[in-house]
Amino acid sequence: MDTLLKTHNKLEFLHPVHGFADKIGSLKPQNLEPKFNSKKSHIKLSRNLYVKANSSALLELVPEIKKENLELELPMYDPSKGLTVDLAVVGGGPAGLAVAQQVSEAGLSVCSIDPYPKLIWPNNYGVWVDEFEAMDLLDCLDTTWSSATVYIDEKATKDLNRPYGRVNRKQLKSKMMQKCISNGVKFHQAKVVKVIHEESKSLIICNDGVTIQATIVLDATGFSRTLVEYDKPYNPGYQVAYGILAEVEEHPFDTNKMVFMDWRDSHLKNNKELQDRNRKIPTFLYAMPFSSQRIFLEETSLVARPGLPFKDIQERMVARLSHLGIKVKSIEEDEHCVIPMGGPLPVLPQRVIGIGGTAGMVHPSTGYMVARTLAAAPIVANAIVKYLGCVDRSLLIGNEISAEVWKDLWPIERRRQREFFCFGMDILLKLDLEATRRFFDAFFDLEPRYWHGFLSSRLFLPDLLLFGLSLFANASNTSRLEIMAKGTIPLVNMVNNLVQDRD
Repeated sequence: MDTLLKTHNKLEFLHPVHGFADKIGSLKPQNLEPKFNSKKSHIKLSRNLYVKANSSALLELVPEIKKENLELELPMYDPSKGLTVDLAVVGGGPAGLAVAQQVSEAGLSVCSIDPYPKLIWPNNYGVWVDEFEAMDLLDCLDTTWSSATVYIDEKATKDLNRPYGRVNRKQLKSKMMQKCISNGVKFHQAKVVKVIHEESKSLIICNDGVTIQATIVLDATGFSRTLVEYDKPYNPGYQVAYGILAEVEEHPFDTNKMVFMDWRDSHLKNNKELQDRNRKIPTFLYAMPFSSQRIFLEETSLVARPGLPFKDIQERMVARLSHLGIKVKSIEEDEHCVIPMGGPLPVLPQRVIGIGGTAGMVHPSTGYMVARTLAAAPIVANAIVKYLGCVDRSLLIGNEISAEVWKDLWPIERRRQREFFCFGMDILLKLDLEATRRFFDAFFDLEPRYWHGFLSSRLFLPDLLLFGLSLFANASNTSRLEIMAKGTIPLVNMVNNLVQDRD
């Protein structure tokens, strides 16, 4: 799934909620620090060498972090000229570069500010192929699968006839960077400390002492929420996952299909403590098999509040791999990812414009964001170009321009859509393993236009209401009772929020 925040045995960009710490470097929060048990199963390292198959043994195979940079000559911002750029983009992720690329194509001046502008993103992004095809980005997928599989339990399986792909991180960033360079985007390698707003421009103060002046500031820093302001308590759910890209002796999965969700729990039958924890807050396996011996495996907690500790998730993964007979020979890379889901939207409008995680654009029910934010980039870019191009620059008022861009980014239909997705998240938060299985058994039996549209944020409120009715009608009697019992209060909250939210 979308890996939107990746750490190597550390957490970054998290606010101090429920034990998650803000920008912890090499230190680990105590409640997430791996503490390992001594299970008796084994992971095979070579023909004659075995180690105990516990979380500690798995982590011993993780290589040192290797940071790879693009080999590009970047045109750097010259602070000595004291020029005011039309747009300053803070953050060099997919969303930020997409907006920088498209605004600069219109002939406006853009400065991209990031501490590591050439660094290839460490994240593993998985997307539905049709989403990238719609954006002419098929050349940025390095592997595709003709379909996906969902294991509801040991007996029930769903075959999803929808191609899936893994994003080629290097290709996507290289493509965006080269277009930015050819369009005249300037780069500044630094971290933004703060922004001071004047009537017609903003002063962006960087940690290297440089001040960059810009008419519009875009915060694309992800979940750090560096510049975008919130005025409500930040209370998201958390999707937490641990993944490895590994060489294995073999695995049981069809290499023509990716495993979207595997909710089976037979691997925990000999560990009652883990089994009980999983029954209360379940995790599933997400797998992308590249060949018979190379595979990406990720154990994922869909959403929980507070988020599950990595130790717990790693233990479940090791038990699952052992049960499936997957013997890890080596690990190319691992990832610890934490995705805040739901929670309030930022203050609308405000002077700094946001996109991506900092603007509340993560799908509150699934954790997906990459395709959604890349699709939103033209909306933000077009709004910026339109409002900067249609007024006399001497009459520019920064707050008014930002308000118009925010209005285009979060129109009422998108806010209502998000409210429904948050309603879905609130129900998922309350479901145990058996209820979760029943939910997804009904979900993936819906007409493809419903589950496709829900996962890809293509359904708006009228269709979402039809989706909800169809899901309820398609669910088992037990699942209907669960939805009514656990969804009544979230439903009332959603209706109340929809009534209060008006343009």
